[in-house]
Amino acid sequence: MSELDVRIVNLEPMRVASFHAYGDSPENEAGKKLMAWAKPRGLLDTPSEYRIFGVDNPEPMPGSPNHGYEFNITIGPDIEPESDVKIKEFPGGLYAVARCEVQGGGFEVIGETWKRLAAWREGSSQYRYVGRQCLEEHIGPFEVSDSFTLDLFLPISD
Repeated sequence: MSELDVRIVNLEPMRVASFHAYGDSPENEAGKKLMAWAKPRGLLDTPSEYRIFGVDNPEPMPGSPNHGYEFNITIGPDIEPESDVKIKEFPGGLYAVARCEVQGGGFEVIGETWKRLAAWREGSSQYRYVGRQCLEEHIGPFEVSDSFTLDLFLPISD
């Protein structure tokens, strides 16, 4: 296995619209909700202008096929909450970031990359883990697909 390329990133505070689902495949359901809301507003037309982050919420529990997942898309101050869309203020912070390429439904690479990123942090004498939410940023055009690119964000402090 090749060495993990880790970048240190300071995320600025962000205002986001949030879309949540719970079940045995909540990522797809939450993604569909985000697309149904963001696409008509043109927010998915230029991926470089808006950032999309996913988070487990709640995290998977041993013995249960169900868990929650939430997608968050950055938005401007002019967008107001509506129906089941929640508006949140993300505080930002320092993160160790590693890229993860998912190809043809090989979703296990996500968990493997998370393990490698956690091992990198455990081996670091400079950075320690802090109790903020881990994030998965979607890179490039957002669509529900079996192939996509993520940047995994592990919260740290120095």
